[in-house]
Amino acid sequence: METFRHFYIETKDRLFGYLMRMTGDYQLSADILQGSYERMLSSYGPAVQSMSLLFTIARNALIDVRRRERFERHVDDVELPDDHQPEHDMMILESYRSVLEAMEHLDELERELIAMVSGSDLSYREIAGIVGISEGNVRVKVHRARCKLKDRLKRKDA
Repeated sequence: METFRHFYIETKDRLFGYLMRMTGDYQLSADILQGSYERMLSSYGPAVQSMSLLFTIARNALIDVRRRERFERHVDDVELPDDHQPEHDMMILESYRSVLEAMEHLDELERELIAMVSGSDLSYREIAGIVGISEGNVRVKVHRARCKLKDRLKRKDA
């Protein structure tokens, strides 16, 4: 069980970042994060420690949530730590809003790929296995999505 705890500590921030980029909702991301680890532990036991399996479980949970209810982003609901600095936090929150807004202009698969590539430490091969497309296709779609994001963010700043 100690090794699973280490796996959790090593992966929780990356999975949470992916979920936040996909949902924009702190509480929903936290709920899916917790449920994903619980499902992985109960279904596969503490010996299985696969980040791609964990992301697949979280992705499926997110799909289930979207099927059950209308999916809306609530960027203003992002919780800030107690020791925050208001000016600095406002700048971060505004940047976060801009990126989420730009990501909304991507199609669902592009948004998901960008969310997985950004900070998850998953390889393109692992991401390809999770989303069910070829590794080369992941590379192409990520590149195109990044170009779209850059263009969208440049237009907003102009």
